[in-house]
Amino acid sequence: MASHSDTLVVFFGATAGANGGKLGSDERELILLVWQIVDLHENKVGKLKRTLVQPDSADLSEQCKEETGLTAEELCKAEPLESVLQQFYQSVSAELKSLGRSSYTLCVDGPLLIRQVLHPEASKKNLVLPECFYTFVDLKKEFHKCCPNAGPVKDLTLTSMLDCILHMLWVLLYHTFSTFETVNYKFESGACSKTEAVDSETVIRARGLPWQSSDQDIARFFKGLNIAKGGVALCLNAQGRRNGEALVRFINSEHRDMALERHKHHMGNRYIEVYKATGEEFLKIAGGTSNEVAQFLSKENQVIIRMRGLPFTATTQDVLGFLGPESPVTDGTEGLLFVKYPDGRPTGDAFVLFACEEYAQNALKKHKQILGKRYIELFRSTAAEVQQVLNRYMSTPLISTLPPPPPQMVSVPVLATSPFITTGSTRDCIRLRGLPYTAAIEDILDFMGEHTIDIKPHGVHMVLNQQGRPSGDAFIQMKSADRAFMMAQKCHKKMMKDRYVEVFQCSTEEMSFVLMGGTLNRSGLSPPPCKLPCLSPPTYAAFPATPGMLPTEAALYQPPLLATPRTPQAPAHNPVPALAYYSPQLYMNMNMNKHQCSVYKCIRNNNINNNNHGHNNYGFNK
Repeated sequence: MASHSDTLVVFFGATAGANGGKLGSDERELILLVWQIVDLHENKVGKLKRTLVQPDSADLSEQCKEETGLTAEELCKAEPLESVLQQFYQSVSAELKSLGRSSYTLCVDGPLLIRQVLHPEASKKNLVLPECFYTFVDLKKEFHKCCPNAGPVKDLTLTSMLDCILHMLWVLLYHTFSTFETVNYKFESGACSKTEAVDSETVIRARGLPWQSSDQDIARFFKGLNIAKGGVALCLNAQGRRNGEALVRFINSEHRDMALERHKHHMGNRYIEVYKATGEEFLKIAGGTSNEVAQFLSKENQVIIRMRGLPFTATTQDVLGFLGPESPVTDGTEGLLFVKYPDGRPTGDAFVLFACEEYAQNALKKHKQILGKRYIELFRSTAAEVQQVLNRYMSTPLISTLPPPPPQMVSVPVLATSPFITTGSTRDCIRLRGLPYTAAIEDILDFMGEHTIDIKPHGVHMVLNQQGRPSGDAFIQMKSADRAFMMAQKCHKKMMKDRYVEVFQCSTEEMSFVLMGGTLNRSGLSPPPCKLPCLSPPTYAAFPATPGMLPTEAALYQPPLLATPRTPQAPAHNPVPALAYYSPQLYMNMNMNKHQCSVYKCIRNNNINNNNHGHNNYGFNK
């Protein structure tokens, strides 16, 4: 109903948990609603209505029992929230009709009841709230506008609510309500420019999201709070997959502060962590400068679907044919954006625009259907994800190269072979698969038992995924192939903590491939992101060494190699030894008590993702 300044409906409520300034912060349900109509024109107050609400859990906090005087037995006999809201609507409508009025202004003691309790709970229970709960007046704010020199208004309780609110209303009798609080009906997607100013006091980071969450799911989690247009940015890992985090930008700091109170609230069965973030972090994820992307996202109110795993030869017509007539793409070819590398090669990803939810749902039904000889993944996406994916592929080179050396650069000697890993086809290594994610080097040594004496020095290599977390895999170099065979036979499917671990015999070459980012699959080896000839470091002409450079100092800068590089060829006119370079970010070393352990991050790019379609070949996490 539209607001009517002469007729007010004062609305109050309590939950089964914390009330007052912490109302809604503990995710507890409503148990009590109180309302009263105030006719300012006639200076009359209607009858106070008080209705109990039956929660799913009748476990009441001590604060709740003390302030409301309610018991679990009383609440078990109450009506559910949906029925109580219908009673509220019918009661208010009937009383307004008797007054000859058709509209009113909803007044509350602060925004928490509406924003932090009523809307989130209704969203979780799939209830449709009456329109009146999307516009309201915060009496505390209006009181301070009318009486700026007055002291702070205390949080109201049931016993003091009526007197305090009525006193406040009489003070505001001749005050015109100038500010109406609103709750957005839905989240609006949109693009964000890197040049846009983003206030750090409006941004949060949500962590622990289900990987399939869309921007609408996140907006639903924060239902009741107003998110800025295009203010949800899903974070991606290095493979372009969602990592369970998102940056959310609200319209002001007040809404951001209320969002922080939802720390460890639940989305389905998962609790979500909520932390402060900065505007720079948001722009890094959501901001973009590409004219192509800006033009693609300029069409508003579109549903965005991401396609992954497309054949590299797929054309626009192939994609449109795959989606079919039941999923018409907005503006045909204009609503399709292929993601490419800087050199123009396709990555296997594309984004598609649909004009309505129905068309998008029809497209999602084709998830994992075949195009050519490959199955295609389809899932919901966001404008921020489009920006992030395009920024990732268009702003960084595919293979790291050594930057041009400055003058007088010191020559750094590099070993031709790794001090830890040598290549070879001898099957003197074992692979552990299915390790508990909490497993440490000591757990692996205990698991191996008497076989620990057969491990080579620096021979334990734990594999991390791209987020730096344990992947559940490890490689161990044994002193001989016979020892590796015995270890695999005796320890295969042996229990570690609450999980059984698979143990396989493999070669050093296979291990080196995996640690470089390749995969082991049933048909043999799949190479790492760059082809085999590219595994060797590029060669550069050496520069004269500074006389004061000591060999021990040079060793500090020596980047150990994971595979034997191609022998550098010095130019014929300059027989100076070549300087090899390899990105040192591929691994980390950790000193352990009994053995040296190398912890590796598997480096994969989209080529590998497309080849494997996201499968975890032999248990490897990406």
